Amino acid sequence: MSSNLNTSLERRLASKKEINEKQLEAVDASQFNLETKRSSDLTKIVGKLRQTLEKHRGEKQIVVIQDFPDPDALSSAWTYKLIAANYEIDCDIVYGGTLSHQENIALVRFTGLPAQRVEGNGLRGKDWSIYQGCVLIDSQGTNSQLYSAIEKARIPLIVAIDHHSKQKDLDAEFIDLRPQTRATATILTQYIQEGMLEFDNSNNEHVKCATSLMHGLRSDTNRLMQAKEEDFIAAAYLSRFYDSQLLNAVLQSARSRRVMDVIERALRNRIIKKNFSVSGVGYLRYEDRDAIPQAADFLVTEEDIHTAVVYGIVHNEKDDKELVIGSLRTTKLTLDPDEFIKQTLGKDTQGRFFGGGRYMAGGFEVPVGFLNGFNDNSEYTKLKWEVFDTQIKQKLMRLVEPEDNVISTD
Repeated sequence: MSSNLNTSLERRLASKKEINEKQLEAVDASQFNLETKRSSDLTKIVGKLRQTLEKHRGEKQIVVIQDFPDPDALSSAWTYKLIAANYEIDCDIVYGGTLSHQENIALVRFTGLPAQRVEGNGLRGKDWSIYQGCVLIDSQGTNSQLYSAIEKARIPLIVAIDHHSKQKDLDAEFIDLRPQTRATATILTQYIQEGMLEFDNSNNEHVKCATSLMHGLRSDTNRLMQAKEEDFIAAAYLSRFYDSQLLNAVLQSARSRRVMDVIERALRNRIIKKNFSVSGVGYLRYEDRDAIPQAADFLVTEEDIHTAVVYGIVHNEKDDKELVIGSLRTTKLTLDPDEFIKQTLGKDTQGRFFGGGRYMAGGFEVPVGFLNGFNDNSEYTKLKWEVFDTQIKQKLMRLVEPEDNVISTD
């Protein structure tokens, strides 16, 4: 009797083990198939890019990044320039705003990153005829004042590479938009891994570019804390070439006193509703624009806060233009910054959204319009700020507290 029971038990255990092994084999096969598909998709994407660059061999292209470039945009644009050089394509990397974040200034200064500022008189006097094509990197043209001028000059859009959600329809020969990817630097690093550029440790430019890519990847994944598998794989590859001391020098750049003043102002002016922290910081100089996202980065670290929005009116004295510029930072996994900002602020008269976002972060720019321009009357300036401050808060609170029609301004 005991012998039969043991035999039956052994058979059941063997059967269960066989089932578990088959399940594991199925999981392994599924994972293998998924990874194979990803590899196949990437190979196709890179193959299409190769064909596109070969088609335009020997031409001159203008690479456009956002007006206020971040490390992800700067490093990715530089990488594209190096890749394009293999096809005898000469690229100018341009932006229409300014470098105001201390780390971005240090990155360009320490690496010699070849990005040019084109603004004001330079924009009006620019000879666009020298370019046979335009490239958008970490941008879809909606956050660049240069892109409208490029469209007017009828320069064809050849390549668009970005990791943000779709902002507009793009008519380009090659488009690689990946909203699920954390950084454009990850996409460009994958191109390198696919053989589009051969990094060399003895090449100083390659080492500096790899360092820039590592900074861009690290920056857009919140120091790799929001990184996905593909980001870690890209970072592991870059670790063979980047200069850790150079990256550390960039990261150790001190905040200016003006940036600290804006952070203090954001802390003082914040209102808190349902774990949202919202703060208007008033008027800022154009050169201090990047203090706004830094203030949002700081406010979102407060206890019981999952989302912070900071905004202000940025005044460019050169052309006397003003924009309401804001940044959103969140740690709430169910909040989509792109959807939140688009739903809050909507579109302009041409159907373009005032802002958008990516994973855990977003930003917006709203033209001041008819009320634009500096005024010596301090009372008028104060009233203008109060109008925009109230309107932005009211639009935000309609989503944060939909039961309230308007917010109290007392």
